[in-house]
Amino acid sequence: MTKGGVGGGGVAPGAERLSLNTATTKKWTLREAVDGCVRAGIGAIGPWRDRVHEAGLSEAAAMIRAAGLEVSSLCRGGFLTAADAEGQAAALADNRAAVREAEALGTRDLYLVVGGLTGGSKDVVAARQRIADRLGELAPFAHEYGVRLVLEPLHPMYAADRALVSTLGQALDLAEPFAPSDVGVAVDTFHVWWDPQLREQIARAGRVGRLASYQVCDFNLPIAADALLSRGMMGDGVIDFPTITTWVREAGYAGLIEVEIFNQEIWDGDNDATLEAMKERYAKLVLPFA
Repeated sequence: MTKGGVGGGGVAPGAERLSLNTATTKKWTLREAVDGCVRAGIGAIGPWRDRVHEAGLSEAAAMIRAAGLEVSSLCRGGFLTAADAEGQAAALADNRAAVREAEALGTRDLYLVVGGLTGGSKDVVAARQRIADRLGELAPFAHEYGVRLVLEPLHPMYAADRALVSTLGQALDLAEPFAPSDVGVAVDTFHVWWDPQLREQIARAGRVGRLASYQVCDFNLPIAADALLSRGMMGDGVIDFPTITTWVREAGYAGLIEVEIFNQEIWDGDNDATLEAMKERYAKLVLPFA
């Protein structure tokens, strides 16, 4: 963080690069999440679009600025795999709106979850080609707004319904036709910790200037009945944060580090306590290696 303080209170020691992704505090409104960051001395926030829409875009941007928070990213655009013209037009319209929202909020990074199979199709090859085609239409538009499209590979268990891009290597291949300032990639520990090529692909992302964002949370076992809710607080699952964070640092990443957790038990708990636990685990498992 380069700002002098958060809402006048200052950033907590050691939390200069820490950002709260608002999915972690699902029951909070954007106003509550902003105020929670100020109380906790967390200097950055990564809002989800639903919270921005609830507050209103101009109001959201104003409250974040007034609190002295940096916006690490906007979640999310994507879902680019529709085969029919109507679905493709709707996806482009929504993603263009997301680009404009990112610009208004003061972040250059818009996360994209690219989409899975649609309309009962099982044609993975065609769906992946449609992702590439839609990126070709979106990237020039995002460029006009100074926004970078950030491709997020998701764990393979989400390939069918959420993201047919499962590895960092796939994401980098998809980004290659575009300037690094227009299309980058994200490393989300939950999604990529298992990849035997992870070190090499993180290094590759750094070499070509596409390492846009780093998100951390743990991979909990057993998998929840709703697999989306298997993300956990750092240290509660199987991920080796020191090693992955070291690889990210060695690749040249020095930006903000978001904590994004989908977990019903955490959502049902006290959010201020969640932020304190988040700072503690970050300080122990991530910061010393970042």
